[in-house]
Amino acid sequence: MIPMKPLSALRSKIHHHLLDRYDLAHLQALTPERQRSEVKSWIENCLMAERPAINAIEHRQLVEDIQHEMLGLGPLEPLLQDPDISDILVNGPDQIYVERQGRLVRESRSFEDASHLIRTIDKIVSRVGRRIDESSPMVDARLPDGSRVNAIIPPLALDGPVLSIRRFGAIPLTLQRLIEHGSLTREMGDLLTRYVHARLNILISGGTGSGKTTLLNVLSGFIAPHERLITIEDAAELRLHQTHVVRLETRPANLEGQGEITPRHLVRNALRMRPDRLIVGEVRGAEALDMLQAMNTGHEGSLTTLHANSPDDALTRLENMVALGHGGLSENNIRSQIGSALQVIIQTARLADGSRKITSITELSGRKQGRLQTRQRYVFTPHKRQQQRRIEGIFLSASQSSVFEKRLEIFGVPWEQAS
Repeated sequence: MIPMKPLSALRSKIHHHLLDRYDLAHLQALTPERQRSEVKSWIENCLMAERPAINAIEHRQLVEDIQHEMLGLGPLEPLLQDPDISDILVNGPDQIYVERQGRLVRESRSFEDASHLIRTIDKIVSRVGRRIDESSPMVDARLPDGSRVNAIIPPLALDGPVLSIRRFGAIPLTLQRLIEHGSLTREMGDLLTRYVHARLNILISGGTGSGKTTLLNVLSGFIAPHERLITIEDAAELRLHQTHVVRLETRPANLEGQGEITPRHLVRNALRMRPDRLIVGEVRGAEALDMLQAMNTGHEGSLTTLHANSPDDALTRLENMVALGHGGLSENNIRSQIGSALQVIIQTARLADGSRKITSITELSGRKQGRLQTRQRYVFTPHKRQQQRRIEGIFLSASQSSVFEKRLEIFGVPWEQAS
């Protein structure tokens, strides 16, 4: 059996030989199956000429690795084909971690060197018209399946290129599946569905990887098919099933520092496109006020997400974003905008065992003495950790009444049905 380094050297040698010898352009016209068959034939011809001392297992692995390199994303390709992997984290060429069922584990696969990893990153970002180099060492992009990609290279990344891939399942999660996974109860799901039907403005708050975008996708599925929806994202990852959807995506500045299109630009432009509802992937800056004003001016039922650890933190962050982007507004004015526009905050969390749950559903009930008033409808309370290290808990109904009882009745949703 050939040691790993010589086998890697053989793989690299054959790969570069094929790139020099064959024109890959004609592969684009072939089906994926024909592409793999053609490349396999090329590899076999090279191996016959080289006649390396490898066994059948190494032979098969060598052919597969070179196919992945030429037609896909090299060492990442098998990981992207594994439906059980939710995140892929590459810390330099020698460290690849994946998340399975909420737990990070290290993979045995690796890249040949930093240049190999940078070539793979460049292959990803070039597909969506982005670039990454020393003058622009950070980039957000997406894969064809909608997975979100972030990459950062030296000189900003001190120990080599870093790549993060946030994946989305081949089968989108539904409300029923979230209930089955224990992310919420059926009563909570019914309540959230009725909030959407009643066109309440909803903010989904949570930390990184807590399931905000997944929940946003699920809730958007309850919007009526005849409504005109406009989505605004940094990297398009929402997968809406309605037919009347306009998808907008931000754009970074070019090499000369020009041409940047921010979420704020897109929110303002979207208001001229006659949307029934706006769906903003995440508010994180000056666009927060534009979003709030849109919610206040005929675009009821809009949805967005925000990074925060609690509903109170979410409101504070929202205030800060508006204040930083619009320094002339008073604190009272900002809170008035938030209190008038926002009606529901859904808090999500990724627990220590890797599970994701809706930890609270909070309604905004106006202002009192200059402060925003909130009322919790549901809250998750953990109470024990099982031997399998799974966290157990209960969802408590914190309030039997709602600020929006009349509104739900107006939209044909009696409150007794939503409780």
